[in-house]
Amino acid sequence: MAPEPEWPGYSKTMAGKTELARFDVVRQWAHARAERGWWHSFELPDGTFIQGVCGLAGLKNRIAQFPIPEDLRGKRVLDIGAWDGWYSFEMERRGAEVLAIDNWDNPLFHQARAMLNSRVEYRQIDMYELTPERVGRFDIVLFLGVLYHLKHPLLALERVCALTTGMAAVDSFILREEHRPGERVDQRPVMEFYETNEFGGQTDNWVAPSLACLQAFCRTAGFARVELRNVLEHSACLACYRHWERPAAGAPEGPELLAALHNLSGGINFDSSRDELVSAWFRWNAPRLGLNDVRPEVGGYGIRPIDVTQMGENEWQANFKLPPGLTPGWHEVRMRIGGSHPGSAQRIAVDVPLVAGDIQIRGVSDGTTWAKDQIDLSRGNVLSFWASGLPENVDCGNLSVTLDGRRLTVTYVGAAGQEARQINVTVPNDIPVGPAAISVSAGNSGTARAYIEISGASG
Repeated sequence: MAPEPEWPGYSKTMAGKTELARFDVVRQWAHARAERGWWHSFELPDGTFIQGVCGLAGLKNRIAQFPIPEDLRGKRVLDIGAWDGWYSFEMERRGAEVLAIDNWDNPLFHQARAMLNSRVEYRQIDMYELTPERVGRFDIVLFLGVLYHLKHPLLALERVCALTTGMAAVDSFILREEHRPGERVDQRPVMEFYETNEFGGQTDNWVAPSLACLQAFCRTAGFARVELRNVLEHSACLACYRHWERPAAGAPEGPELLAALHNLSGGINFDSSRDELVSAWFRWNAPRLGLNDVRPEVGGYGIRPIDVTQMGENEWQANFKLPPGLTPGWHEVRMRIGGSHPGSAQRIAVDVPLVAGDIQIRGVSDGTTWAKDQIDLSRGNVLSFWASGLPENVDCGNLSVTLDGRRLTVTYVGAAGQEARQINVTVPNDIPVGPAAISVSAGNSGTARAYIEISGASG
């Protein structure tokens, strides 16, 4: 939401508003902008002023709510929904390289840029088209007065998070008790949706989240820390960080990470275009741990867990979203507890293609008796074999193993770095006895085969 306008007749009193009139302030702002043309105010190099709906003092006050340094030299800043551009030009004044974007080509931005002799880059881009591949990554992202204009606010915040390497300044209109008297919206994570023009008579105002909802949205979008900076007359200002705080001097070492796997496939491969979760198992000596105690990191980016469960004595499991904006490649997963240092690491593959070599099966054994080239199902269901030529990122979810054409469940893939990696699969009891062909493939590789003898099957 833009700063409160400064014009005669503007009232901050909302008490007693009817259902139809509860967003009259939005209508008043639209009326003032129609009269003045400019939304932002500007002080020009020659000392003259452009008086927009939002006064210069209000604009300065709003940006001052966020911990943005005065010296931004060497930093990249993205201003989403720049409108007339005051915030973009302010970031440039502080020394940043600035990209300003909006979903329409605002002629007043170009006019202000010329009058200020600015070099801010300006692009017309839709919010949902913003990706690191298209515009890069930024130390600071300004997301001021945009959220409530969007049909998909959580998706938009995920886009913001993916673009941010440091901090995002998020400011949005929030639903308050005065808008829904008696419904305790100040304490509840709720959001209103406006199908047409219910929000101040404007058809591009889609949602109004409560403060609790806005904070939950930012955490769910992937930010490690969401800090409430201030609640203004009609909006809330949140500083959203991608990293946990630095450990203090003398902080303990973090926990031993036992495994970090895809919560559905059980593998190490992740697709950043999907909403995927990491399941992590770790050791930590504590009687209890909560969501605010456990602090995962992937590729250095912090992420808040959605679940923490004790699995045994000093053993825990945490589930958390794959942080947005990771570059393709291998990333280390680490865990912190409170203010500890990051603990030991496990690697996961993000957007890494499965490229196999010449796969060959080097040996097959009964996983219980270790007899070669056979399995006795009366003794156990595990079949082990060793294969070479496998890609580094092969795992239980992307390795295809069949027995006479029947897909088997892969339960173990040995660590990369060995010439032949051990693979364990489960053979069903109803498989026919006798000779059978075991086949293995990965990605677009050819199929390697070996032959075994099956005995002890019930069918």
